[in-house]
Amino acid sequence: MIDRAFASAAAAVAAGRIPGATLGIVWADGRRAIRTAGMAALVPEPEILTEDHWFDLASLTKVIATTRIILTLADQGRLDLDRPLTDAIPDLRQYDVASAAERRLTFRDCLAHRTFLPAVEPIYTYGGDPDRLRAFVLQREWRHGQMVYSDINFILLGIAIERLTGAPLSAWPLGDGLGYGPPSGPAVATEACTWRGRVMKGEVHDENCFALGGATGHAGLFGTVAGVLDFAAGLLDGSGVTSTMMAAIRTPLRDHRTCGWEKSFKGWHGGDVCSAETIGHTGFTGTGLWVDFDAGVAWTLLTNRVHPTRHRETGILELRRATGEAVSQL
Repeated sequence: MIDRAFASAAAAVAAGRIPGATLGIVWADGRRAIRTAGMAALVPEPEILTEDHWFDLASLTKVIATTRIILTLADQGRLDLDRPLTDAIPDLRQYDVASAAERRLTFRDCLAHRTFLPAVEPIYTYGGDPDRLRAFVLQREWRHGQMVYSDINFILLGIAIERLTGAPLSAWPLGDGLGYGPPSGPAVATEACTWRGRVMKGEVHDENCFALGGATGHAGLFGTVAGVLDFAAGLLDGSGVTSTMMAAIRTPLRDHRTCGWEKSFKGWHGGDVCSAETIGHTGFTGTGLWVDFDAGVAWTLLTNRVHPTRHRETGILELRRATGEAVSQL
């Protein structure tokens, strides 16, 4: 049955559009299925992809780690989602306490990407000291713009978690098959990075995350297909979330944005066949996770579409949509 859902990914691998792909599906009754094809690496040495390989999950970090941690801390009464970030980061824009707009941003604003902050900024070009770059993020007067999906929102949330817990993000237990790098098993290669002068393999692909120390709120998480499916199963059966956390990730706050996640809409990466009660998220390296609560099914499509370079067309949007629609019709 899963072979039908994996057909588009297998075809993309065979055609050379992506090096490798893994599809994992979990149902609410506990059944699982996994298929893998292609290569974990093409250069500098070829390596066949297996179920045991760890993928750089990229922005899936935002939902599997950061959103989960923030909502857990809120459940524990250690933060109020509708209070400003300054409750955790009092030195945010500390030289402009009276009028800095950044000081009025709330945890919920950042989770739902309903801020004025830019989508991304080349933070790694401003220096090489992680602590100094964190200080730069906190004291920078960010340019204002329309509400967009923003890495900066989650970099700030990651710093807030570190302040509230007194520990790095990597100290938070996320479960087997999930963790910040370097991973404990074989790793999937991502890009041949011109800035770092090597193929990224077992090191985080995202330049800003790398420069900030490798574990941030927006990126840095690695995972196996089994680790991602375990997380998804905890959402499907409710064992990984409380009722208030579940409501937060399923309730739209701005257009299709919930706390951390996207909710299904026409044309999105999850395809148009899933139910209206589906949430999902993608990662730049070629990863994605979708959870359909009405149908009782979740699926993750993990690829290394940026290997050996991001600067080519891989058809990842069409592949994700085709896969999601096939899964929804199993």
